[in-house]
Amino acid sequence: MKKIFKIIGFSLLGIFFLIFVILTLFLFTNNKPLPEGKQGEEADQLAREMLESLSYDSYKNTEYIEWTFRGKTQYQWFKNQGRCTVIWENVEVELNLIKKERSLVFLDETEYNGPDKINIINKALSKFNNDSFWLVAPFKVFDSGTERRLVKVENENDALLVTYTKGGNTPGDSYLWYLNNESIPISYEMWVQKYPLGGIPATWEEWITTSRGAKLPQLHKIWFYELKLSSVQGI
Repeated sequence: MKKIFKIIGFSLLGIFFLIFVILTLFLFTNNKPLPEGKQGEEADQLAREMLESLSYDSYKNTEYIEWTFRGKTQYQWFKNQGRCTVIWENVEVELNLIKKERSLVFLDETEYNGPDKINIINKALSKFNNDSFWLVAPFKVFDSGTERRLVKVENENDALLVTYTKGGNTPGDSYLWYLNNESIPISYEMWVQKYPLGGIPATWEEWITTSRGAKLPQLHKIWFYELKLSSVQGI
């Protein structure tokens, strides 16, 4: 019996060691340094071309956007009014994006004003910042505090590196946008604080055109993982 346990023990150690080696190799081969690029008119022009391809004027005139993030969190965003209803599980937050303290919290459809109210509001705001970025990030390349750089990538193609020096949950994050021949985003690589690797790739796919004429995505693929946005519409 002891011999069997020893064999099992050595086998488990071997499996753990193999997993450790595979993870180490994966981290080593997929970790990229933040690329250098050139700021200036060429970078800004590439950013403008991307905005034009997605009908930025239509997006600006869009008053209402709704979507469901990963089938779990629902959003009803009254964009031009600076407010958004965020719903998950038994929680509903009427989020005031201009003055957070004026937000309302409902638990099981009953207004809540208990000691955890601010924590719930902060959670809703964090969700909104993250989940809306996966929907409208291309439209944010000229936001206050952004820096744009032109980066030469494979085959001397141009890519757009956008760095957010302030705002959101994690200022300092950078995204390298890859565009197709029509200047529509097909993917980006991320250098963000929440992930240990640099240059994590994510696709931007299944674009739809809203009733207002703006283009919004419905799918992102991050390696073997799919991040879906459903019930996307803008009015």
